[in-house]
Amino acid sequence: MKIKRYFLYPLVTACLLMSVGANAQNWKFPYQNHNLSFEERVNDLVSRMTLEEKVSQMLNASPAIPRLELLAYDWWNETLHGVARTPYNVTVYPQAIAMAATFDTAALFKMADFSALEGRVIYNKAVAAGKTNSRYLGLTYWTPNINIFRDPRWGRGQETYGEDPYLTAMLGDAFVRGLQGNDPKYLKAAACAKHYAVHSGPEPERHVFNADVSNYDLWDTYLPAFKKLVIDSKVAGVMCAYNAFKKQPCCASDLLMTDILRNQWRFKGYVTSDCWAIDDFFKNHKTHPDAASASADAVYHGTDIDCGTDAYKALVQAVKEKKITEQQIDVSVKRLFLIRFRLGMFDPPAMVKYAQTPATALEAAAHGKHALDMAHESIVLLKNSNNTLPLKKDLKKIVVLGPNADNVIAPLGNYNGTPSKLTTILQGIKDKVGTTAQVVYEKAVNYTNNNILEYIDISSACSFEGKAGIKATYYKNRELSGEPIATVFEQRIDHNWQEGETVFDNLRANDFSARYVTDYKAPGDGAITFELEADDGLRFMINGKTIFNSWTRKPRDIASYTLKTEKDSVYNLVVEYWQGEGKATMKMNTGKTTVTDFSALAKKISDADAFIFVGGISPQLEGEEMKVSDPGFRGGDRTSILLPAVQTELMKALHATGKPVVFVMMTGSAIATPWESENIPAIVNAWYGGQAAGTAVADMLFGDYNPSGRLPVTFYKSDNDLPAFEEYSMKNRTYRYFTGKPLYGFGYGLSYTTFRYDQLQMPATIEKGKAIRVSVRVTNTGKLAGDEVVQLYVANQNTSITTPLRALKGFKRIALKPSESKVVSFMVSPGDLTYVDANGKQLPLTGNVQISVGGSQPGEPNPTSGNVLNKEVVIKR
Repeated sequence: MKIKRYFLYPLVTACLLMSVGANAQNWKFPYQNHNLSFEERVNDLVSRMTLEEKVSQMLNASPAIPRLELLAYDWWNETLHGVARTPYNVTVYPQAIAMAATFDTAALFKMADFSALEGRVIYNKAVAAGKTNSRYLGLTYWTPNINIFRDPRWGRGQETYGEDPYLTAMLGDAFVRGLQGNDPKYLKAAACAKHYAVHSGPEPERHVFNADVSNYDLWDTYLPAFKKLVIDSKVAGVMCAYNAFKKQPCCASDLLMTDILRNQWRFKGYVTSDCWAIDDFFKNHKTHPDAASASADAVYHGTDIDCGTDAYKALVQAVKEKKITEQQIDVSVKRLFLIRFRLGMFDPPAMVKYAQTPATALEAAAHGKHALDMAHESIVLLKNSNNTLPLKKDLKKIVVLGPNADNVIAPLGNYNGTPSKLTTILQGIKDKVGTTAQVVYEKAVNYTNNNILEYIDISSACSFEGKAGIKATYYKNRELSGEPIATVFEQRIDHNWQEGETVFDNLRANDFSARYVTDYKAPGDGAITFELEADDGLRFMINGKTIFNSWTRKPRDIASYTLKTEKDSVYNLVVEYWQGEGKATMKMNTGKTTVTDFSALAKKISDADAFIFVGGISPQLEGEEMKVSDPGFRGGDRTSILLPAVQTELMKALHATGKPVVFVMMTGSAIATPWESENIPAIVNAWYGGQAAGTAVADMLFGDYNPSGRLPVTFYKSDNDLPAFEEYSMKNRTYRYFTGKPLYGFGYGLSYTTFRYDQLQMPATIEKGKAIRVSVRVTNTGKLAGDEVVQLYVANQNTSITTPLRALKGFKRIALKPSESKVVSFMVSPGDLTYVDANGKQLPLTGNVQISVGGSQPGEPNPTSGNVLNKEVVIKR
């Protein structure tokens, strides 16, 4: 699918050289002298600011200070899996949870490196166009999300690297190092670890929720990845979370912010609030009386940026009221400018190698190839009875069904950019088989129902003011007021803009409104159904009569109305929308609604050689604080982890034909599929695979890629396996503490080949505080080349202390040809051989410890492609 490429501002080198401090002759202030140290320059710049100017620089949208020749800058940017929400086309990699399924730190490093290069091009264009004050164009990326995916119902779990602290830390470290670069002086880009620290839903309550966990869970589960990124990765920034922790807002937490982050870990970088989190202090948590008190407390605890609102403007008042000193304000402002100096924003481009990134880096061929490589590696084969996969390429007829088969939204996940080309799974299958096989597509079901709108194109019957089509008028406000920013004629109302994407050259996809007007001349007697979808406000009128009005209240997910028509009658249609923050959806689909009869459909297509059902869920249902209320979903989260029942019912009908059924599941989280796992012969978890999702899945289905992904989360059997969502204790959560039998375990994934592990070598005893060298031989015993993810788990055998049942402490991805063997070695560090006591203190393990090495966890309940070896080591006291 081709996606519209928007106008790109020309990169003019001369404009870059106009940056402050371009040459010594123009130095007006010492801070512009690039021969001084960054610290000296920061001190000089901040010393010249008034209190009001300092405070203004603590907002995410920091204004220019012309008298100091200081340009405006907006800190808010995202690059979760490729640069997000930019007006330019960029490379979009698989969603974060899918990248975690690769168990490939080198791939994460390369992806972040490539994303930083594309981000540099975009920033260069912003400088050239004088748009450094625009959101989503800067070099400070509020990524990665290293929260622990403790519960599969959390809609934002798709943004994380899964449920395991070690895997999260290793992948997060690779991402930060790749994004920030290795230059001793300059940052390529600035990463930001979020959301610090005990944060993972529920989404609808996140602005009022108070999380409270034991010291054991805090240090054993919730903090290790943050500690790794702060101390070892040297991450530039940290974002504090919306919720409260132990009844203090996270952004003003004595324990998290002062004691741990700044004092114990000695973090010197900057901290930003999550957006609108400071307002939550006094509006929702009710812990502070007003903006001045809230802002002073947040800054006192080390929160340097107030994102999203102007709450920090009250800091001027707070200083005057002696709630905080100007010297404390200086600490934050200096931290912020040190980051900007390290990004090279005040030096000539010739001095900053990253500033010289060529424009050709945007969507470079190597980046696109890596997006495909990562999509390949992320796919997890969960079941493959009787070698159903790979499919033969000489099949005569393949029927592809399901809500995700031809969905261009699902592969992109959330917090995403827009590529110039995206391949759906349907298109990938068509491209793969070419003219060899007939590929038939039947959507058959939506995610949660089987009410299908059979699209009817009415564009040829629509005109207005003597012009064909629909008159669309856009306003740069939410009220349809004032002079329009643009008036155009469109064939259809079918828009799904990413947050920050360009609608027109001077209009971004947030805080705007639109009116669509046309006269529809009915071609005959009958009826036509209108389905309208909007994120925020919606009105729909026919011949002046209001059909829907959710302008000031939450709109229905999809509003549907059937109009009875008479031949040649003209119906005036008016659709009005307004859009606030977030993604902008404005759609009106027309057609005839039918209810799919599964038995009749199965009979109709029973001559197929194979069915490929592409279902699961979508970012349209799970995500950040969403206005979704479909059965099984609430506000971005899920109320049930079961696959929606309507999809199971369709697969039952397909299965009854006796023809092979392949279930390709797209999701950002674990889905319970008890019936499918018992009855469907082949199940593939494809996540949200990015721009190359369709190509990658087709390659895997037809054997041109041997699957090698591993689950970064536990797939449970049912909702009954889960504790209460609001409970943050790790008891009976994730593979580390779950005492039941999972549907598919963490680390699980099949291959088209098989592997044998032998010759496990390790010492029988070691001294306390020493490392263990572990080696194992891995042999490809099958007929196909393939990748294997070698996993090492540590399990304490001393029952007198509380520890995880087992914990991942090493993993390596290797490629093996048929009959090829490799010896894989791990160094299990002293830090990996520790436990956390009840006070949160890390202590060395002693006594018997089991080391397990294989292609999955020990005790995985499903057939695996390789064995697991276990040995015990005695750690002397």
